[in-house]
Formats: sequence, structure tokens, C-alpha cells
Amino acid sequence: MRVTSTGVVDGAIMERYGAKGSEFIEGMPSLSIPFEIVDAPEGTVSFAVILEDYDAVPVCGFDWIHWILCNLKRTSVSEGESRRSDDFTEGCNSWHGIGDVLSRETATGYGGMAPPDKTHRYTLSVYALDCELGLGKGFFLNELMFGMEGHVLDHARLVGTYEPTR
Repeated sequence: MRVTSTGVVDGAIMERYGAKGSEFIEGMPSLSIPFEIVDAPEGTVSFAVILEDYDAVPVCGFDWIHWILCNLKRTSVSEGESRRSDDFTEGCNSWHGIGDVLSRETATGYGGMAPPDKTHRYTLSVYALDCELGLGKGFFLNELMFGMEGHVLDHARLVGTYEPTR
């Protein structure tokens, strides 16, 4: 299985999907990146997706979750589908994290890249699952991870970089 994105060009995530873009919700970049899943294994019932920034650990103390979703039953997601599509379930991102930067409701869905210190690498992980997950809108990453246990048929990752605004 592979994951690709027209929003990642020569290893870099296009500016419009983060802090250099033009779509925001209460200061949070909100234009979600498109992606496509290729060669999913037989028996796949749904997909779970995690977009996170491991380079955020030295800055804030944890890996920053930009987007989590589950119960995706198709192999492509178009640009800007976060908060507009009702055929997958979105979880809460880290913009809700320390100090409740945004409410849980506002931070449910895509929250784009905004590295404060240097160029960061962002990992888009896709998991093919043999079931749907019983998670509701606004779920947290730990709920997704425990829900996927024993149900992952395959997984794929795509890494792209994003430069800070200067």
C-alpha cells in the first residue's frame, strides 16, 4: 500500500496547507491537504489517517497532531474536505492542546502546519483496517490508536516538509 499527495511537491508541502496559506479558523490553518491511497489490501473495510509533526517535540514537548480521521471508505480525499465531508469521522487535533488554544469542537478536523522555529517534517500515516471504528466526532489520538489494535491490515506513510513563516 502507498499514499501519495498532489499537495507535496519535491518533498515539500505546498504553502497553502499551512500558515502561509489563506484559509484559517480562529488563526488555525484550515485548508486540508489532498491524498490518495494506492494498492490497499484485500479485505480493507475502512482507513484511518494521522497527520503529525514529530519535529514539534523539542518545541512543545509532544508530537503535534494536525489531522486524524477514521471510517474513511474511499481511497482519495480532495483538497479542503476537512469539515465539509460527512463520509468520514474527524478527531481533535493539537490546536486544542496545552492551554486549550482552541476549543475541542473548533480543533476537530484539519489544523495545518505552522512550524515556529525551523523547517519541520510532517508524516501522513494511513492505516487500512478490517473494520469501521466506533469513534465519534472529536475523538482523541489515544482512542484511535487503541481502537485500531488488532485491525490493521497494512499501513503507509508520506513525509513532507514545511518551512516556517519569517
